[in-house]
Amino acid sequence: MSAGRGRVLMRALTHLVRQEAALAGTPTARATDGGDARAVRRARNIRRALESLGPFYVKVGQMLATRPDIVTPEMIDEFERLQDEASPAPFSDFEPVLRQELGAGWVGRFRDFDTQHPLGTASLAQVYRAQLPSGRPVAVKIQRPGVRETVEADMKLMGSLSHFAARRAWRFNDVIDIEAMLNVVFDAMRPELDFVMEARNMTEAAKVAEDFDYVQVPEVVEATGRVLVQSLAPGTPIREADKDRFDAEERKAIGQDLLAFMYRGYFVDRIFHADPHPGNIFVAPGHPATVIDWGMVGRIDRPMSTSILLLLLNLAMNDGAGTARAWIDMGSATSWANTSAFAGDMASLVPQIATASLEELNFGVTLTAVLQHSTRRGIRTSPMVSILGKSFANIEGSIRHLCPELSLIDVFSEELVGIVTELVKESLSPQQAVRTALEVITAGAAAPQQLRGLTKDLTNRDLTMRMNLHGSRSDRRSTGLRKGAADMSFALATAMLWNHYTKDR
Repeated sequence: MSAGRGRVLMRALTHLVRQEAALAGTPTARATDGGDARAVRRARNIRRALESLGPFYVKVGQMLATRPDIVTPEMIDEFERLQDEASPAPFSDFEPVLRQELGAGWVGRFRDFDTQHPLGTASLAQVYRAQLPSGRPVAVKIQRPGVRETVEADMKLMGSLSHFAARRAWRFNDVIDIEAMLNVVFDAMRPELDFVMEARNMTEAAKVAEDFDYVQVPEVVEATGRVLVQSLAPGTPIREADKDRFDAEERKAIGQDLLAFMYRGYFVDRIFHADPHPGNIFVAPGHPATVIDWGMVGRIDRPMSTSILLLLLNLAMNDGAGTARAWIDMGSATSWANTSAFAGDMASLVPQIATASLEELNFGVTLTAVLQHSTRRGIRTSPMVSILGKSFANIEGSIRHLCPELSLIDVFSEELVGIVTELVKESLSPQQAVRTALEVITAGAAAPQQLRGLTKDLTNRDLTMRMNLHGSRSDRRSTGLRKGAADMSFALATAMLWNHYTKDR
């Protein structure tokens, strides 16, 4: 299968080379927006090639749309238009999958099944409207035959190619870990290939949504590896919604709850919807917004989540230097990094973000535009930034359709106390207390050896102090101390907030 997909990829590349040769034979013209028409056509050709190659390459393109440090502005414009869509296939292609997954008597599980008009079509699956024997309407998602094997072959092929590229473009890979970035995509996409995993994600998300008045997640009725039966989302995709049918208060409440729901995923639960684009959120007047398609999710660890939280907090406080420090904490500084210049870049950029509404600013793309500065300054960014940037940009774009006047920073500021309260509760849990005790014991055991090393350095007069904004290779020894200080500062701040919170109650 890998060899077959390799031939498909080679045909697509050959076609792109021919298109590039044709472009080279034409004079450069100026596009209506003042850009290079040749660059625009090249980006369009690449976008179409990715769409023709299927879901994996579409997801990679969508990730690249949030990476202005890797691709050109023309490609970003085109990749933002990437949609995982496919022409409807006849139901006869999917009936064998239903039979294999639900049994020969699958028809008896439904009172009605509309096989003529799919609710949605994508390269991974097709969705149909049906009714259970009770009369309850449901959506039935059926995986396309053979798609799992195709995507897995694509992952294996791209993994090999990225390993090859990383070894030969070491300086580029020094700031952009190609293999790690692709592995993030792989991990996020795997539940899309197994509907049992997607159903588990939906069930977990539905529990979280219970805390929100204007957000809900479909209920899982039944799930197998390739068939998912779920409750039907009311309304229409948010991109098709008529704003005039909602009053201003309801629009704002939906937007705020959607953002708060996503913030909880990023900072508290550390599992979040990685693809909340406008087609995956359904709205209707008088109903909560329904977040569908939980196949692609992101998972982040606690240090990464805390760094993102500090990043947004510094943005909200209009603090460029703090934003720079938080960004570096999310990755690392290379040996040739210029962190002072990066801090200057952030001092210029952050004021443009801090007070803008969705109507005035594309926050998700602006957030990832920091990459242009960080890459140029030698800051190695965490591979998770790609999927986080995609998630941020998508939820922002979705809410913009319904409530463009909403400010992401304002909503974040309103949710901050609740987020910190949850983090404090986690820090005070018995499990965390045991972990902290073990870390103290480990540090205590290592202290005598570190002290002996320090004494030796002083005796040999070989101790050098280096001051910088944040760690380069020369000051990596102090990284642990700096991170420890940052953790301590954050802990003290949260403790004060917790004390204030409990006093008020």
